Amino acid sequence: MIPAAFEYARPTTVDEALQAIAEGGDDVKVLAGGQSLIPVMRLRLAAPETVVDLGRVAELRGVRDDGDALVIGAMTTHHDVMTDPLVQQYAPLIAEATETVADRQVRARGTFGGALVHADPAGDLPAVALALDAEFVIAGPEGRRTVPAAEFFVDYLTTAVEEGELLVEVRVPKLAGEWGMRYEKFNRVAQAWSIVAVAAVVRREDGHIAEARIGLTNMGTTPLRASAVEAALAGAPATPETIAAAARSAAEGTSPTSDLNAQADYREHLAQVLTRRAVTAAAGL
Repeated sequence: MIPAAFEYARPTTVDEALQAIAEGGDDVKVLAGGQSLIPVMRLRLAAPETVVDLGRVAELRGVRDDGDALVIGAMTTHHDVMTDPLVQQYAPLIAEATETVADRQVRARGTFGGALVHADPAGDLPAVALALDAEFVIAGPEGRRTVPAAEFFVDYLTTAVEEGELLVEVRVPKLAGEWGMRYEKFNRVAQAWSIVAVAAVVRREDGHIAEARIGLTNMGTTPLRASAVEAALAGAPATPETIAAAARSAAEGTSPTSDLNAQADYREHLAQVLTRRAVTAAAGL
């Protein structure tokens, strides 16, 4: 199908983008990589009055070192994120998860920020952002504000980015040395959305797990932290038996759906299995 008619703006700076959004009417859509927006527009499931294309806003692209954090521009493509040496050194979990996003063509055009703002609970990157304690920098008419990942994902396909605002960059703490990371994803066919996936970040100290952060994909309307597992692992011996016992709590506090791909109880089982695998690998066992 052909999309409904719309006005088109192509700014070159963040300020111009914010102005275009403000002047765009009652229904404005921001175009990043377009891998989610364009299909629904073609099906006329979305018919925005104005589309603001961020493709020429150069300041939204790239990865830079900012002391104790990496700063990833919202318009940086998946391909550029997963191949960036800073990401591979300090946040390899992002590169590992991004490599499982869709196919090569989508990774060449889809963007890091676009996938996070889309906030699909089956998407690979939101749970990773939770596990890494990332921060989201949002620009609006009154300036910029920073939102922690724990507060960014509000509801199904809904984030803390409000009307008239724009995600400009994501700050990711630099983790290296004693930190281990792993992304475990289960899907029925290659290049598909996950049935369930788990992002694990583990810090070992003197044979024990000093800290574990675990993000769950597709276990609710938003990405979730496996808080019960994290609490059980804190200070526990780094052994397969301890990890397996803690992983049995992976589904606590979740609300997975039943659909054509899997029933809720099957997703709960997968969360336990994948959590055990991800934490074991992240702990170097």
